Amino acid sequence: MILQVKDLHSYYGKSHVLQGVDLELDQGDLVCLLGRNGVGKSTTLMSLMGLVQPKKGSVLFKGQELVGRPSFQIAKLGLGFVPEERRIFKSLTVEENLQIGIKAPQDARNYDPWTVERVFDSFARLAERRSNKGGHLSGGEQQMLTVARTLMGNPELILVDEPTEGLAPLVAEAVLEMLAAISQSGVTILMVEQNYKAAIKLAGSFYIMSKGRIVFKGDGEELIAAEDVRQTYLEV
Repeated sequence: MILQVKDLHSYYGKSHVLQGVDLELDQGDLVCLLGRNGVGKSTTLMSLMGLVQPKKGSVLFKGQELVGRPSFQIAKLGLGFVPEERRIFKSLTVEENLQIGIKAPQDARNYDPWTVERVFDSFARLAERRSNKGGHLSGGEQQMLTVARTLMGNPELILVDEPTEGLAPLVAEAVLEMLAAISQSGVTILMVEQNYKAAIKLAGSFYIMSKGRIVFKGDGEELIAAEDVRQTYLEV
């Protein structure tokens, strides 16, 4: 098991956002965290990354406790974060944005590291735009660049926050295909998403969150079968 989260509690001021979250990911998993807006999904990712410091609970990454560590130490251990806001450098080219993210893997033995050229070999759309400035990219291309820049840190696990938010359906599909390819390369992914119909084609297992708690865990077939759960926690 690469990630084990137990009884995680996080706050914003006095607001108790995460109220005992439990998650488990095995090496190579692609797991989707579903739920409506404001239920704590993004806070979960930020708590795992140390951007929000939990007040209670445990986050074990490859057996090492992350709670209490600053974000830069967590990144060095092998976690990457893809923020919803993307945060690319708009005045830099695609290639320059990727170069900024370069970090050697923790253990180079038997590991094919992500490099600028490997990114371009793997994702043709970014290769076509390698000399374009970040600010000149479409929303979908910016999202792809954000994911690829995270890969340049050679993480073993990436946390991806709302990768299809605001994207047209065909563009969103291309972003999800990119994540599927990354997962198939051996990188573990925990993805926050609202559109379960899109995610179900991609993820192997699902958690549903409501009011800071996990209310469902299962695979795609179990999610499809749980009509009452979907109507209560996902559908409008």
